[in-house]
Amino acid sequence: MTGFVSFVGSGPGDPELLTLKAVDRLQKAEAVLFDDLSAGQILEHANKEADLVGVGKRAGRPSPKQDHVSQLLVDYAKEGAHVVRLKSGDGGIFGRLEEEITALKQAGIDFEIIPGVTSASAAAAAARIPLTRRLVARRVQFVTGHDVAGALPGDLHLQSLVDPGATTVLFMPKRTFPELAEKLFSAGLRRDCPALLAENVSHPDQTLHRTTMEKLATQLASDVSAAPGIILFGELAESP
Repeated sequence: MTGFVSFVGSGPGDPELLTLKAVDRLQKAEAVLFDDLSAGQILEHANKEADLVGVGKRAGRPSPKQDHVSQLLVDYAKEGAHVVRLKSGDGGIFGRLEEEITALKQAGIDFEIIPGVTSASAAAAAARIPLTRRLVARRVQFVTGHDVAGALPGDLHLQSLVDPGATTVLFMPKRTFPELAEKLFSAGLRRDCPALLAENVSHPDQTLHRTTMEKLATQLASDVSAAPGIILFGELAESP
C-alpha cells in the first residue's frame, strides 16, 4: 500500500515553536527526512522507531542534491511508510517545497502541508517589533538573497525593495548583501535606512544586531559568519 508524506514546517529551531499538528505527525512518522536547522531537540519529538535521515542544505557545505531528496521521499512512500519531510521555518518560503511536491504528484503519492513559524516572524518577535504598522509599513515582502548558483538574483524588482512603506525581509542574504545594498542605494534607498541582522533565530546563541543598511553592508563585506541569518530593513527595524 502506498504511503503518505507530511511536509512539516519545524519553525526556526526552538522546539517550543512547533505546532501541535507538527508534533503529532512526528510522533506517528515511520521516516523523517530533516533539514539541518530542524535537527537537535526538535527530533526528540519523533517516533523512536522512525528512520531519521538528514537531507539539509547549507551554503558552502556539501549537501544532498534536490533530485536525491525527492527520490527518497518517493521511495519511502512507495514502501507504505508515513513520511515526514521536516523543513526549517515554513517549508513554503524558499524551502524547495514545490520540487518535492511535483515528485510526489508524478509518483501518485498523496501528501499534506503543515505550516511552520517562519524565521521572519520569529526574528521580529525576538526583536520586539511588528512586521507591519498602520500608515507606516503597510506591506511585508520576503525576498531571497541568492539564486540557485549562490549569486544575487539578477531579476529583483528594485523599486519594490526601496518602497519606504514596506518591511523587507531578506532570506539567505549575507554573502550577497553588500552588492544588493549598493543597487538599492542607487535605486533611492536611504543609506541610513534601519536594518536588523538576526542570526541563529530562536536558538540559545541568537544574536540581534540593529544598525543601518550602509553600516551593515560594510560589515558584511569583510566579515560573514557561518551562522544562518536573515536581514530585515525598513522603518520598523529601528529599536522599539
